[in-house]
Amino acid sequence: MATVELRFSALPEHVRTARLVAAAVARRAGVDEAVLDEVRLAVGEACTRAVGLHQAGGITAPVKVLLIEEEKQFSIEVGDEARHAVPGDRDAGSGEEADVEVEEDEMGLAVISGLVDDVEVTVGEHGGSIRMTWPSAPVAAPLA
Repeated sequence: MATVELRFSALPEHVRTARLVAAAVARRAGVDEAVLDEVRLAVGEACTRAVGLHQAGGITAPVKVLLIEEEKQFSIEVGDEARHAVPGDRDAGSGEEADVEVEEDEMGLAVISGLVDDVEVTVGEHGGSIRMTWPSAPVAAPLA
């Protein structure tokens, strides 16, 4: 199992770099070329979500992206350190602001779910993660 770890400051301009790195590693892992656009879009959405959560919460910690190559599958896990708002949560901010935040979060997750068949979302008091998985095939080594 090979893993690439990417950490970046929670700034929107770094999301593009994360998308490019994810697509390059996915290609190397044997993810079908026809799926690479979905990989880029899903990673972009997940990273944009994490950046937004960090900025909204004043969190200075970096966004973490794990690119995991396993036998017959490739996974990307995007992690944040934000406290996640849930409907009716009084500590998340004023009622209307918290509801808007939850709606935006749900919209981003819906986009990701539409792009990726295998998605696992975990949230907690100290952050959350989105793990997306695609099938892959072993790539033959180039001939010298």
